[in-house]
Amino acid sequence: MNRTTLSLIAGVGALAAVTGFAALTSPDASGASPAKAAAELPVERTSLVCPAPSSSDLAETTYTSFTPVTKGTASDGKAELLSAGEESGAAAGDKGAKDEKAGKDEKAGKDEKAAADKPVLTAKEPGKPVTEDASGADSPALVGTADGKFAPGWTVQQTTQVAAGTGRGLQGVNCTAPDTEFWFPGASTAPDRTDYVHLTNPDDSAAVVDIELYGKDGALETTVGEGITVQPHSGEPILLSTLTSEKQDNVTVHVSVRSGRVGASVQALDDKLGGDWLAASVDPTGSLVLPGIPKDATAVRLVVFAPGEADADLKVRLASPSGSITPAGNETLHVKGGMTSAVDLGDVMRGEPGSLVLTPSDHSVPVVAAVRVVRGKGAAQETAFIPAGRAVGKRATAVDNTAKGTKLSVTAPSATAKIKVTASAGSEGGSAVSKTYTVKSGTTQEVEVPVPSGLKGTYALTVETVSGGPVYASRTLTSSLDGVSAFTVQALSDDRGMVAVPEADEDLSVLQK
Repeated sequence: MNRTTLSLIAGVGALAAVTGFAALTSPDASGASPAKAAAELPVERTSLVCPAPSSSDLAETTYTSFTPVTKGTASDGKAELLSAGEESGAAAGDKGAKDEKAGKDEKAGKDEKAAADKPVLTAKEPGKPVTEDASGADSPALVGTADGKFAPGWTVQQTTQVAAGTGRGLQGVNCTAPDTEFWFPGASTAPDRTDYVHLTNPDDSAAVVDIELYGKDGALETTVGEGITVQPHSGEPILLSTLTSEKQDNVTVHVSVRSGRVGASVQALDDKLGGDWLAASVDPTGSLVLPGIPKDATAVRLVVFAPGEADADLKVRLASPSGSITPAGNETLHVKGGMTSAVDLGDVMRGEPGSLVLTPSDHSVPVVAAVRVVRGKGAAQETAFIPAGRAVGKRATAVDNTAKGTKLSVTAPSATAKIKVTASAGSEGGSAVSKTYTVKSGTTQEVEVPVPSGLKGTYALTVETVSGGPVYASRTLTSSLDGVSAFTVQALSDDRGMVAVPEADEDLSVLQK
């Protein structure tokens, strides 16, 4: 997902206007001036959107906002979340003025403007999480912007507990950056599933979106999936079963935006197995990592989709604490082009945490993937989803952690890596602590999560790659809910809080031509 860096773009544009162009510094003919590396600078603006959390009257939702401390940022800035359905302050003021002209109560217009201007959540300082709670089915989608010192690595999660009904359990999702394309393998139109794709438009103009569904035999016939209009500053939940009459257990959802941009997430609710949010898979690529399957998973289903016409043949490996192993009977997976393939791996974890690693058997064909994870037995079963994700990269963060309900899994699929894990100050008190870990090549480690000293409230976990190969990570939250061990899993992907800015020199000679 792309992070917005408008101020950097504006700066480059201004430089070009003064000098005619910005030139990369390069060696002259004598080689006396070596090329300078691009500078890494903090982004100055980040946008996120959060879907409406639940349609259940029993829902209890917590929003958590956090920005890690980053060197080189501006001294000021802000980060806040607003209801997607709210008018801007100016629009509300205009409406109030019209009401006054029409002879309506002037105070009503002012009250409406004040309500529209009030954020749902406002960050206070980098390095410390801020939380806000909401109850019931009326919580709207949210749109948010962070700038200045709050922009680099800004992370927001909504975590919802639903005590009963379809999808009961713990549902967590990271608020996402708006974009123009998303892939969701692992959705369903089966009779016992109620799946929605939530579309949130943060901009001032309408977005036009197409939704395509792919099952085991290819594209499903849809009736109203094309040209869906998402109004400005609004969220739109689309029930998948209204798009097609076909009932299939394993469906891949493709969201593409014709105009504008949206945030997209799938809410997957099961009549018996609870439910959770399904985040988008990483963009189609030949090799994928699905990190952090819990050690007590009782059932694991891998769902893979090949977007093009070419078939994909994949090696399936499980990175365990002791090394890479092959799931018995599922050494390879053949995925036909344009079709969704699923394989039930059963109780593959056998009491150890692990990560699935998919690589080409022969030639590389781009695919997307996710796993559905089930914990518990009988009426106490609960479900979560883990999509293929990006590597941690320089830094990644997971928020809303608790002292006893948090587990962090890290895998290094190709080379040994050293990481630094920082537990932030608590939302209501406590001091940050850090630890370093070494993750051996081909393994998954459930690391001992550091907890802030004197913790009060919840805290953020930030993972940084110190050295070695790429690492992938996920965080599992657990909570006891009426006898059910509820859980939700979020992957930690590079927060893209830094941007490379080429070294540029002014060339005023162009003004003399």
